Order: sequence, then structure tokens, then C-alpha cells
Amino acid sequence: MDATDARLAEQYEAFPYPQRDPREEAKRLIVGSPSHLREIDHWIFGARRPAAQPLRALMAGGGSGDGTMMLAQQMAWAGRPGEVVWLDRSAAARQVAEARAAQRGLDNVRFESGSLLDLRALGLGLFDYIDCCGVLHHLPDPAAGLRALAGALAPGGGVGLMVYAPHGRTGVYMLQDALRLLAPESETPPARVEIAKRLWKQAPDTAWLRRNPWITDHLEGGDAGLYDLLLNPRDVSFTVPQLVALIEDAGLRLRCFVEPLRYDPDRYLNDPKLRARTAALDPVARAALAEAICGNMGIHIAYCTREEAPRPDWSDDQAIPVLRELDGAALGKGIPGDGVLRVTYDGLRIGVPMPRLASAILPLVDGRRSIGAIGAVLAERGIRADAFRRDLALLRDALEPLNRLLLAAPA
Repeated sequence: MDATDARLAEQYEAFPYPQRDPREEAKRLIVGSPSHLREIDHWIFGARRPAAQPLRALMAGGGSGDGTMMLAQQMAWAGRPGEVVWLDRSAAARQVAEARAAQRGLDNVRFESGSLLDLRALGLGLFDYIDCCGVLHHLPDPAAGLRALAGALAPGGGVGLMVYAPHGRTGVYMLQDALRLLAPESETPPARVEIAKRLWKQAPDTAWLRRNPWITDHLEGGDAGLYDLLLNPRDVSFTVPQLVALIEDAGLRLRCFVEPLRYDPDRYLNDPKLRARTAALDPVARAALAEAICGNMGIHIAYCTREEAPRPDWSDDQAIPVLRELDGAALGKGIPGDGVLRVTYDGLRIGVPMPRLASAILPLVDGRRSIGAIGAVLAERGIRADAFRRDLALLRDALEPLNRLLLAAPA
């Protein structure tokens, strides 16, 4: 452990991240990406891996436990066999995560102390799915970290990543520079937090972080959030091409960014001359263009696999479509009269055209009915099979890139 690693370890002992109170587990489950069970089933396994097959997951750098609680609780609610292994070197974070699991009565979580860089020596075996959320960008060698994770993947498995992205973090690195002068790393974490709070109160309106509404950890994340954002001793961000290079260097393949729609430049560019040029770009260059022109991506979330990932088969009558954190009936009723659903990502509003039959299909997407069963119900209502298939494909084209309409794991 070098001096920077020692300071990083000291930080997370003083301020386990993210800042969580285990008593709040009775009120809410924090849900997000990566590592939502429905996303893993869809993006990693192509909705081909049976739900009855035990899932072994690793939370590499599990911190205070957001991803661990989400995945373990979703598995428990669904009656899915398997275990979630929490791994982190912070004793303080482990204490918080264990208390949260106890509050939920989860018996499918195992806690292990250590570094993901020592996975081979820890002897934890292979995993079907590995989460590494907000960790690689703090490592001395992110490439070595991702290679270690790739080496712990079981055949057919995959990884969910989250790393910082530079453009959407405008203002962060400027204040980090300022705090290196005002709150040197030789001081204790609590002393540095006090100075950071004072600086934020005094920072002029021209400070770029004041003009960046999408970064809120220093405002809403407590002392742990403020320290992690502005005082972290090692903080590296990745553009799209840099992240893809990191993934490929580890022997992995990019499956998708989340949400895929955000990385499609044609969602923002209607000019036919510009679209003619975007059409000539490869997928990585297209995603890099979207990142550069939007300017609001503060993180990148990606799913990747070692082998070529199977694609979800929307033509399979037995496949079961599911909505992620959406109520189909409410969504169907809420489609505007012009048929265009408006969604907002970090201040950027995008119109998503919906097919004519969307309001008829969506209430039937309940996580139990198969595609064939939905088609049968609509047939009884006089809707022809070819019309249903056409509009289901259009609905998939609209909502799958939003990471909201997915296919479930087969029973």
C-alpha cells in the first residue's frame, strides 16, 4: 500500500461510502444500475439463463452496501437461489453493510474482507456476475483491477461497471485542486471536511461546480459524499473510448452502456447532413460523440461479458417481457396525445415516439404473461397478430434503450 492508498483507506474508515443509516432499510430499497436483477438477466444473460439456476454474484468494493442490498433483496423476493458476496477492505463499511443486511433479514449475503486486487489469493472461486461500481477509478491501476475481476468470472458470466466520466463532472476537479491547497492530505479526514464545507460556502457563483446541477454528492451525500467527491486522494475519470479500451484490455466485450438511448447521437441530431456522418461512425465513436455533445454524463455504466453475450429473443412467444420500475397501466394511460413520451436525463429532454398499440400492450406487461399470451389477449379484442408483432417491436425499440422494457429470465 503506497501513501495514496493509505489515505484512501483512512478516508473510507472515517466516512464509509455512501453514507447510509441501516434503520432506513425498513422504509426503502435503493434501486439503480448496475446490478439490478432484471438488468443482469436481460443484458448479461440475454434472458436465456434459467431463474432456477443459482446465481453467484460478487460485489467487488461493496462499500456500505447499496448494490448488495438491492441484488440480494431482489433475489430473495423472487425466490432466486444463490448468494451475493460482499468484498471490501473497509471495516467501517462492512459494519454498515452487515447492519443493513440484518435489518432486512437477508441470509443470501456473505461478507468477506479484502481487496479485489487479491481475488486469486482470497480463494473465493468464480462468479456468474460481478459488480464493480465506483471502484476502478480509485485504484492505482484500474486495468489491473478489471483484469482481476475478469479472471474471477465463471463461463458465460458478466460484469457491471460504473466509473466516473469527465464532461459531466465539470467543476469537480477544479475544487479538488483548490482543496489540495487549503486542506492538504496530511490533515485528518474530519479536519479536511470542515475546510471543504467552508470553501463551498465561500466559493463564488462563477465556480463551475455551482453551475453543474447534476453533481449533488457534496449537497445530499453527507460528509461521506462531500469527502468522496472533493477530497478523494485518487479520482480518475474515463471517456467512452478510454472505458472501452479498459474493458477490452481485460479481455472483456462491451455489451451495452446504460441507458443505451443516451449513447445514440441520432437521438439529439436531426439534421440529415449530420446524421449522414454519424452513420459512418462505428458504435464506440457514436457513443463518444453522444458523450461529447451532451456534456452531462458524470458517470458511465456498462455491462460487459467475456464471451459474446446472447441477445434477448423478442420473437420467442414464451419470452416474458417485464418493466423496470414502471407500472404498465399507468404508463399506457400517460402517453401524450401526440404519441411521444418525454424523458429527461440530467437536464436533457428527449422525445421517444410510442407505437399506436402501446396503450393496449403495456397494461398486459405484468411480468407473468408471455409475449404469446399478450398477443392472445389482444387477439380476443380484435387486434390482429401482425399488428401486435409490429407494434411490440416498435415498443421494444422505444423502451429497451431506456433500460425499462426487458425480458425476464426463463423459469
